Amino acid sequence: MSALCRIHGCPVETSLELISGKWKPRLLWKLHQKGALRFGEFRRQLPGITPKMLTQQLRELERDGLLLRTVYAEVPPRVEYRLSALGESLGPILDALADWGTSHQADILTLLSRQ
Repeated sequence: MSALCRIHGCPVETSLELISGKWKPRLLWKLHQKGALRFGEFRRQLPGITPKMLTQQLRELERDGLLLRTVYAEVPPRVEYRLSALGESLGPILDALADWGTSHQADILTLLSRQ
């Protein structure tokens, strides 16, 4: 069953179920910034993500309606990923997270260095 089909009493929990994790916010942010990316471009921009994890995360985001996958009938085949209308609606949230992270980065790094 898709995450979109699940109903939670808390709207924050519903939202986080779709976008939480180590890689999904980063993938969404890259697409928000760039417009469209290919698999290899994601790999270059997100060092540390394995091909298996990237494939899994892209499939889940597509399944949940946050991104669109377009296959071009070329040789070799070309596949591009872009945000769907639902995914694009996350733009202000992603921008707000980026602004918050920028504003508080020094404090966060100080706290993390104490751990």
